[in-house]
Amino acid sequence: MEFGLSEEQTLLQDSVSRFLKDNVTLDAVREVAAGDTSDANIWRGLADLGIAGLIIPEAQGGVGLGMLEAVVVSEALGYHIAPSPFISSAIVAPTVLLAAGHTDKLGDIAAGNLRVGVAFSEAIGARLDAGVHISDDALTGKLLFAFDAHADAYLVNGPNREIFWVDASTTGLTRRSLTTIDKTRTICELQFNKANAVPISEDAEVMQAGIDAGRMVQAADSLGAAQAMLDQAVAYAMQRKQFNRVIASFQAVKHLCAEMASQLEPCRSLVWYGGHALSEQTADARLTVCHANAHLSEVAQFVAKTSTEVHGGMGFTDLVGLHYWFKRIGANRQLLGSPEAVREEAARLQNLID
Repeated sequence: MEFGLSEEQTLLQDSVSRFLKDNVTLDAVREVAAGDTSDANIWRGLADLGIAGLIIPEAQGGVGLGMLEAVVVSEALGYHIAPSPFISSAIVAPTVLLAAGHTDKLGDIAAGNLRVGVAFSEAIGARLDAGVHISDDALTGKLLFAFDAHADAYLVNGPNREIFWVDASTTGLTRRSLTTIDKTRTICELQFNKANAVPISEDAEVMQAGIDAGRMVQAADSLGAAQAMLDQAVAYAMQRKQFNRVIASFQAVKHLCAEMASQLEPCRSLVWYGGHALSEQTADARLTVCHANAHLSEVAQFVAKTSTEVHGGMGFTDLVGLHYWFKRIGANRQLLGSPEAVREEAARLQNLID
């Protein structure tokens, strides 16, 4: 049986890629990374394409597509290192709200008028001096590495994997931007001092559904970023000359590019199947997500390192800009769980460890 993208899915990816090529140039990424501008205009354009409501049902104002389409879009976003809240606002938040039966906010999310950040880091791996406690539906404490410092509201995890909705403007919530290696996305610390919170779910499986969806599109983002780095390495090798020959003619450089391609290409089918498995809720869906996320973390890191080597000294300069993709891949490797932690989850799912 042949498993591949349909004509509609290919057209979707092409449409998003065209928008990103025209509107998310390397200079535009530099402006966002430097803090000279925000990602608001980019997100507005993506929302006008329907990306903000990609997996939200049509009844709630969305496009009504599935996770396979989401990973296809995420791959394009990673290829262009597009600054946007796609993972948190368009994927994790709708997945959680739909699973919990809270649909009243979905229309505004789909229209791009409501950005929802996600602070689930304590549910993935506890941090020193972090965490929150609850009293009368009010939160006190601190959560680190929340997605989207410009969000209008946040979904946050409680001490027992409960989920709460907290408006960014609520009294008692303070945001502090955190500096990470990836400047194309904003990460922040949330500090709560008896901040009002609306309970969304007490079911740990609801949070897990959101984390799984986030990890899957994160893997696709790394796939796209790695593909971009490979393409740039090949293009550079075809024009850079040494000893009056392009370096692409040297066997050592050929081997480096071939090894990158041979490791990266099989990942695409793994990512596509992971998106399909989540959409269809197959029995191996969560296990596939774990393997896809962990494997892409490793392969993308290898491609990032090797493509930089192919560029030689130029690979480390801001002029080329490879570092934006390099750092995006590095951040993806950690933000929703390290490959070691995700593989441990996979082992538990298979009853290989207690």
